[in-house]
Amino acid sequence: MATIPGIGLVKGLWVTLKALFTKPVTVMWPDEKEQLAPRARGVIALDVDNCTSCMLCGRECPDWCIYIEAHKVEIQPDKPGGRVRTRNELDRFDIDYALCMYCGICVEVCPFDALYWSPDYEYSEFKISNMLHDKERLTEWLATVPDPPALEK
Repeated sequence: MATIPGIGLVKGLWVTLKALFTKPVTVMWPDEKEQLAPRARGVIALDVDNCTSCMLCGRECPDWCIYIEAHKVEIQPDKPGGRVRTRNELDRFDIDYALCMYCGICVEVCPFDALYWSPDYEYSEFKISNMLHDKERLTEWLATVPDPPALEK
């Protein structure tokens, strides 16, 4: 069976001509924002009020990218003759996003709902040392966390 010479070139030009007149699938990123899924995973946000410094998230992290420091505070009893209790006070909570592999184990293992997934994904830096986010910056991400879905009836 004889093949027509140059048929491959014609097929390639036809594909190029079709692609020339179709709308591109890509999003022109800085000008247009991509429409994300409702519960998309971007950056991890911290709710400082819920964190009890149990350090479970730091222990379960496979990359060891969570750094937590806390100190104990004595709470005086409400009634006379009561027992003095202690509570952990959070001093430092840092996540190194240069090391993080975004597995979400820290969010899943937190028993007090102190860590949440935020859909924001635009937090790149020019210097790798700026990828260490402290608790103030992690708390700022909390404003971007969407409300949880409603319970089923």
